[in-house]
Amino acid sequence: MRGALYEAFGGPINVVDVPDPVACEGGVVLKVVATGICRSDWHGWMGHDPDIRLPHVPGHELVGIIVELGKGVRNWKLGQRVTMPFVAGCGHCEPCLTGNQQVCDHQFQPGFTHWGSFAQYVAIHYADMNLVDLPEEMDSVATASLGCRFATAFRALESQAKVRAGDWVAIHGCGGVGLSAIMIAHAMGARIVAVDIDTEKLDMAQKLGAEFRIDSRNVADVPKEIREITGGGAQVSMDALGNPKTCFNSVACLAKRGRHVQVGLLLGDQSRPALPMDMVVARELEIYGSHGIQAHRYGAMLGMVASGLLHPELLVTDRYTLEEGMDFLQRMDSFPGMGIRVIDRL
Repeated sequence: MRGALYEAFGGPINVVDVPDPVACEGGVVLKVVATGICRSDWHGWMGHDPDIRLPHVPGHELVGIIVELGKGVRNWKLGQRVTMPFVAGCGHCEPCLTGNQQVCDHQFQPGFTHWGSFAQYVAIHYADMNLVDLPEEMDSVATASLGCRFATAFRALESQAKVRAGDWVAIHGCGGVGLSAIMIAHAMGARIVAVDIDTEKLDMAQKLGAEFRIDSRNVADVPKEIREITGGGAQVSMDALGNPKTCFNSVACLAKRGRHVQVGLLLGDQSRPALPMDMVVARELEIYGSHGIQAHRYGAMLGMVASGLLHPELLVTDRYTLEEGMDFLQRMDSFPGMGIRVIDRL
């Protein structure tokens, strides 16, 4: 099969012939229909993820058709079109048994712990617990865009930060995660402040429901500006970029007893950012992480899509071939363009 392979971190990613995958016990092989390109893939390529072993095929936001069933698979059949969260839980450890497969002790992550979906086929472990069946009316490209950024933003706001109608929500960074979060928070009835350094991204944020926008290039004190806009601070704030400055600002802009949720990855030499812990104590702030979503929670998210409250297709700005996608991936640190890119020609 054709797959995108790199043999050195930060080195060339070449589309070459690689071995076809084989279904393991309890797993399946999917023919990849569409797969999103995420900044997490860039982090992996740069060597920021300790689970990756070289040579490697990345890719973790996917929609595929089941073409092979491994021994013991009970819930799935050949020909079904499915998606999955980017973290697949084993089903046996304590986090899985309490419904928290997103932090499984033995998690399978396509594109990280194993070869991923930037290929014509991908092998998936723990199929019975982690695959999600797709209704016919769900577009494959739009669904692939849900796989990491959109789904993580959904759980971050709905389950972790527990956004309520009327809350002020500040979103720091208007890339794929941030724009997803703005759309979701708006659907939940929140009032939104969007922060970025790119006018085009801020324009899109406003179209998706942001009531106020801040170009942080022109504002000396972003947290102070947000507190003035909101009359005391945001009830919820998200660092959707993953940068020491945006992380600090997200915590510092909160109202008393506000909730910060970290979605953007802080890896490598940025993994230990300075935080205003004096504010955390004095204002009784809450800090949450959000690491994906469980397969059993997809129903809530897909239900909002089916009802017309969420429109993930509006976030897909480009559709690429596999070669075009790998060219884009290698330029992601310069944050080119906006929205979500999906490979749909493999």
